[in-house]
Amino acid sequence: MLSNVILSFFLLTATSVHAIWPIPTTVSTGNSTLWIGEHLAVTYNGDHIPWTRDYVASKFTSKEIVKGGVSRALKSILDYNFVPWKLYPRMQLEKTEPQIWKPKTYVSCLDIIQNGTDTAKTFKPLAGDVDESYSLTLGTDGKAKITAVSSTGILRGLETFSQLFFEHSQGPIYTNLAPVQITDAPEYDHRGLLLDVSRNYLPLDAIYRTIDALSWNKMNRIHIHATDSQSWPLEIPSLPELHQKGAYARGKTYSPTAVTAIQTYAIQRGIEVIFEIDSPGHFGVAALSHPEIVTGWGAAPWSSYCAEPPCGQIRLNDSNVDPFLDELMDDLLPRVAPYSAYFHTGGDEVNFNEYNLDPSVGTNNSAVVVPLLQSFIDKHHARVRKAGLVPMVWEEIPASYNVTVGDDVVIQSWLGDAAINKLTAQGHKVITSNYNYWYLDCGRGQWLNFAEDAFDEGFPFNDWCTPYKNWRLIYSYDPRGGLTDEQAELVIGGEVGAWAETIDEINLDSILWPRGSAAGEVLWSGRVDAAGENRTQLDAAPRLAEFRERLVARGINAEAVQMTYCTQGQDPHTCEFV
Repeated sequence: MLSNVILSFFLLTATSVHAIWPIPTTVSTGNSTLWIGEHLAVTYNGDHIPWTRDYVASKFTSKEIVKGGVSRALKSILDYNFVPWKLYPRMQLEKTEPQIWKPKTYVSCLDIIQNGTDTAKTFKPLAGDVDESYSLTLGTDGKAKITAVSSTGILRGLETFSQLFFEHSQGPIYTNLAPVQITDAPEYDHRGLLLDVSRNYLPLDAIYRTIDALSWNKMNRIHIHATDSQSWPLEIPSLPELHQKGAYARGKTYSPTAVTAIQTYAIQRGIEVIFEIDSPGHFGVAALSHPEIVTGWGAAPWSSYCAEPPCGQIRLNDSNVDPFLDELMDDLLPRVAPYSAYFHTGGDEVNFNEYNLDPSVGTNNSAVVVPLLQSFIDKHHARVRKAGLVPMVWEEIPASYNVTVGDDVVIQSWLGDAAINKLTAQGHKVITSNYNYWYLDCGRGQWLNFAEDAFDEGFPFNDWCTPYKNWRLIYSYDPRGGLTDEQAELVIGGEVGAWAETIDEINLDSILWPRGSAAGEVLWSGRVDAAGENRTQLDAAPRLAEFRERLVARGINAEAVQMTYCTQGQDPHTCEFV
């Protein structure tokens, strides 16, 4: 009997420590049990909210956003929870979970207070425009309270609230963490994922599912790489020939209605969609409908002209280009601008050799190409600004090609810490996608085929960015590491990357999660704690294992963090390297 009491006390204490992902700024929990059910009174700024499952905000107002968030949080708690047997010591679940026959105290009310006023920027913010902080309390008397400045902060608090609860082995839902006191705020303003829908088409439900998972990780950006040389799935009504000839198949496209649906779905979850049409590189497929604006389509051997087949870049000195881009952007950008503050113009991997093939240029000499590239960027970014959006570019534009960009432009860096150091030293605002740590597609082998005479050259057929970035490597990365304080302030966040040469809707979840969650905690909580100490794998592993179970319960096919032997009892030392 005494051993069971000691075991139960140990478990409750461990669970209190290992609960929430990403870890809050401050958290205090106890070991009292509360139950939760259908009869929960919810108020928003004093007004009763009659919550219902599957409520969808009818418009972008604070109250509507909160009502939708309450609906989703309570549905997660009551319908998509999990029995945490993997977190209890072996064969101890029924002995240590709350005894169902005892008198129960229920969570009776959830009072939500928004003490700030949302603006239009709240729902299409630049980095730093939205205060996402919140506080959360849950007393042993069953009264819960979330306070935040913005409706977005309330959404973050609701996600934390949902993570306090488990499913009992006999069905009811409980928490054994009361009383709870949490204050929380993100370290970085931009916390995102790059999703490539051009190498392989992703259906809308896969995109929606990914947006859901981002919100559960308290991430707030999804960067959709919408077109590339391989396919053009984005419908442009004024230029329908682009998708009619450039999509992989009929119906494998994103209509204007779908584009709007993706954006509104995301905003309801506190996430901003940033679309990218890569240019001037990665543009080859447009040659199927507009050969007059593309150079290098079908160039061979492809490895001399582009990073991967098929090649094709926008011509830099052809009179047909500007009218085409004017029409393209005049169609797309007004449909994006109501829902986003940014538009990504690409700019990576421009191969100057392709301009040897460009009849309007005829040379790869940088003395000729760079001024043309400068003119291209100036005009293209002017189109973005005309629509009221802020341009984003890949780092090669300023760092590799010495093209000048405006002070408003956000640079996405993928080539490593030295590049970030250089960019921030020049005063650029940066988001990091350091491929050495945060490219989720890496380390899974080549997607190119090797003929027998190239077998030895390719063997053992690793991809270019091997090794595989497991969650521990992802978690170890500090986006501001090695920078001065002034430079660090310019790193406004980061994105994990999911380039889709070998990703589709079947393996998407397991590639993104929970490895993306590791980056999510780095970006929300910071790489170091309040004492300046690195957050360790020993601290993270039990919480990540628990969070992975929540993802699975909510319909995300996230890969396992460890074998069950390592997670039972939530003792990180069980599988510690010694």
